[in-house]
Amino acid sequence: MKRPPLQRRTLALIAVLVPLLVLLAYVALRSGPLAPVAVTETRVESRAIRPALFGIGTVETRYTYRIGPTFPGRLARLDVHVGDHVVAGQVLGEMDPVDLDDRIRAQEAALRRADAALLEAQARQSYAAAQEARYAQLFAARSTSEEILATKRQELRIADAALAAAREERTRVGADRDALVSQRANLKLVAPGDGLVTLREADPGTTIVAGEAVVEVIDPASLWINVRFDQVSASGLAAGLPARIVLRSRSNESLEGRVLRIEPTADAVTEEMLAKVVFAGVPAPLPPLGELAEVTIDLSALPAAPVIPNAAVQRQGKQVGVWQIRNGRPEFVPVKLGRSGLDGDVQVIDGLVEGARIIVYSEKALGPRSRIRIVERIAGTSR
Repeated sequence: MKRPPLQRRTLALIAVLVPLLVLLAYVALRSGPLAPVAVTETRVESRAIRPALFGIGTVETRYTYRIGPTFPGRLARLDVHVGDHVVAGQVLGEMDPVDLDDRIRAQEAALRRADAALLEAQARQSYAAAQEARYAQLFAARSTSEEILATKRQELRIADAALAAAREERTRVGADRDALVSQRANLKLVAPGDGLVTLREADPGTTIVAGEAVVEVIDPASLWINVRFDQVSASGLAAGLPARIVLRSRSNESLEGRVLRIEPTADAVTEEMLAKVVFAGVPAPLPPLGELAEVTIDLSALPAAPVIPNAAVQRQGKQVGVWQIRNGRPEFVPVKLGRSGLDGDVQVIDGLVEGARIIVYSEKALGPRSRIRIVERIAGTSR
């Protein structure tokens, strides 16, 4: 009995569709949306870690001398340039005195006149005192009148007043002269200490106002780094801790240093703590001010405890935990974390035990019903 043509076509269509459906199901279960998620795993280890802090800072100097005149004027000369080393007391330059030298000479002449007037007043006072004493003796011997003695005493008082005025005038003129000499000395730009010239703000002939800096000198021995550390991980940071410094221009060289102090004021905007880190020795050559530096502070080692990679930590809602492998299925386990190290490991205070299997990386987000497939490495990850 022959089958109808329609039935034969149906059977042929079924024969084609069934393998296709099987193939699609296989593909969906192996590489499609229903396929197992590739994950990497690790086991919880119990060991000690040495926490460390990492921060970025800039090279600065503790002592900066901005040298300039105390009086306005024109810069006459400047003998140093950027990069020159100077010593304490060295004259770096000088302001134009204009008429200051003439005024000093005039005051010196006035001082000589004041000295002469003082000598004259002293002589008049000595003469008046001698006359008053002589007429006092004559009056005692009744050889002169009381009126003449009173006149001599009046002359002595006038001489005393004239001597006092001459002395005050001498003091005033001397003070004016000393002020001009001091002003003349302040026209010299003198280095207050040993250092390095970092800025030259003006050239000879420039008019400078009082207090304006002409040259800037830093103390190379006072270099330090202003470092910022995240407040969340800054527990244990204290003065005196050793530090490793890597300057941006010397990425292959690590310099020794230490924490000098912790700043009492933190940055409320960036939520960072500020610290000053000094070099163990003056680096050679000196790094430029403002250069970025990476600073690592090693803290005291912690007791042994369960440790997991920081990459395994996930957040589900308000809970922090890890995906633990149980019976071949992922299960989210909340954990309480402790301190972490710069190598990417973090201590687990509660939630996991040593030897537990946890997921480190996964191809995509996991869920409690996800099917997983353990692999050695996932592309795009470090493990």
